[in-house]
Amino acid sequence: MSESVESMPKPRSAVSDGVRFYGMWLAAAVALLVLPRIFPSGGALTTLSLIGIAIIFALSYNILLGQTGMLSFGHAVYYGFGGFLAVHGMNLIAASRWPIPLPLVPLIGGVAGLAFALALGWVSTKRSGTAFAMISLGVAELVGASVLILRSFFGGEAGITANRTRLFRLFDWSFGPQIQIYYLIAAWTLIATIAMYALTRTPWGRMCNAVRDNPERVQFVGYDPHVIRYIAFCFAGFFGGIAGALTAINFEIANSAYLGAVQSGTVLFAAYIGGIGYFIGPILGAIFVTYLSLTLSDLTSVWQLYFGLIFIAVVVFAPGGLAGLLMKHRPVMRAGALVPVLRSYLVALPPTVAMLAGLVLAIEITVHYTVNAADDPHIRAFGMSFDASSPIIWALAAALIVLGYLVARRTWAHVANVWDKATTAAREQGFLA
Repeated sequence: MSESVESMPKPRSAVSDGVRFYGMWLAAAVALLVLPRIFPSGGALTTLSLIGIAIIFALSYNILLGQTGMLSFGHAVYYGFGGFLAVHGMNLIAASRWPIPLPLVPLIGGVAGLAFALALGWVSTKRSGTAFAMISLGVAELVGASVLILRSFFGGEAGITANRTRLFRLFDWSFGPQIQIYYLIAAWTLIATIAMYALTRTPWGRMCNAVRDNPERVQFVGYDPHVIRYIAFCFAGFFGGIAGALTAINFEIANSAYLGAVQSGTVLFAAYIGGIGYFIGPILGAIFVTYLSLTLSDLTSVWQLYFGLIFIAVVVFAPGGLAGLLMKHRPVMRAGALVPVLRSYLVALPPTVAMLAGLVLAIEITVHYTVNAADDPHIRAFGMSFDASSPIIWALAAALIVLGYLVARRTWAHVANVWDKATTAAREQGFLA
């Protein structure tokens, strides 16, 4: 009995928790300042800017899905309205010569997203589950169709443009160079992330979790689940509007793509792939999805197909997302049993990669003969050139898939055995319930 008590992990003090909390945000701020020094190229700065915007957008979406349990197919509505209102705001500020600097323009997008969330949310959040998802899809279709009808406001297919350098200058920054835009987006990313994290720590944030898990019990103890969902909806619209405004500032344009179904689908992918059950999950998902969409589009013409396959694989094999996978290894690491697990992963990696390589080869050959059959069979994908008409390539793809699968199946069974031993050790030491 005494041994088991001694082996239990000691609770952390309030001072230790405070140091960890503020140290985490300080480290994030330092990382945002240092990243342009490590990756100074224009392409890298643009990628980092897009990742920052995607993080705000994914976290705002997770207020609905992960925190309150509302699956939305139309979150791009508030992102798009934030972008359009920000562009109109920049044009008005520049034309009127108002002393409003560019760093305050994202607030216009946030207020726009909040205003439309206030207007649309009360009806949308009366029901949760499938009803809410269908209502959000209907609203998204309605707004998407309106973009091409209300041309005076949305600018039709071409959209509307603005010149961010014409606004009032702050500290003599023109915000023309990409590095200045990066720092603007990085500052807003940090502010919005801290604000959304603080929201999760409030009593209202806890009630959102309760509404997600058991709305009947919440109603029984005297709270109205509809009101809690409505407030969550408004917060999500506000931060979604900020993300849209930052995108409009970055590209100096707002068009119909901001409000489209693709935008709503992408943020859903980012939140789910990262892990909706953890605050850091959408951050990881936004980084992963943004980087993957930028790199995959250079490697293959059917990158959306691979994107969908990755999403399916996460849903089937890792429903907790990337954050869930990392958190599952935490008690194993604290128990000192991580090394055998990592060693088993290294054993399983080669046959798994071989199987995936064969699958990629088969997909590229199939796409060539179903979509581009009249073109030259010598195709290039993922940095490799091969002849899609060659029987050797067909045989190689089949061999990699079959042999890779057979070997990978045995190695992953070994991984399962090692994992069972590691979790047993973690459980015996009190790191796992």
